[in-house]
Amino acid sequence: MSDRQTLDALEALAARRVRFVVIGGVAANARGSPSVTYDTDVCYARDDQNLERMAAALRDLHARLRGAPEDVPFQLDAKTLRMGGNFTFTTDAGSLDILAFPSGVPGGYEDLVRNADAIDFGGFKVRVASLDDLIQMKRHAGRQKDLIEIEVLGALRDEIDARAAEERKRRRKKS
Repeated sequence: MSDRQTLDALEALAARRVRFVVIGGVAANARGSPSVTYDTDVCYARDDQNLERMAAALRDLHARLRGAPEDVPFQLDAKTLRMGGNFTFTTDAGSLDILAFPSGVPGGYEDLVRNADAIDFGGFKVRVASLDDLIQMKRHAGRQKDLIEIEVLGALRDEIDARAAEERKRRRKKS
């Protein structure tokens, strides 16, 4: 997935005012991971208004179920999204996965948004899962690639913590 496709997918969701948190590889990249990702993953709020907004954004992106035969009937609306939870789509902006309850996050969006930060994606801001939440999701998923990413994200967290400690130390010296 190109950076442009990622931006297009996130911008389409933001333009429709969908409430979501970026997770997965794009979130890890936004936090500093150099790992390569091939899709955009988001966790979304499940209230009726947000489901309507999500369905509209997905229609704007001409979303189609990824991996499903072309002739499988699929109505892209809030009712369908409510009846499911996790969907994988092919869109005009590449692969987009929308997950109601990602691995290791029983409360879904409500759990993730508490620790998420708004990060600028080139003219618009979206909420991105915290490093700790990303690590938790990767640990719970437990695939080989997730275990490797846990090491990368843990190193990033250690680096951020070390910088913060150094900054506190520098401030104490000034006072």
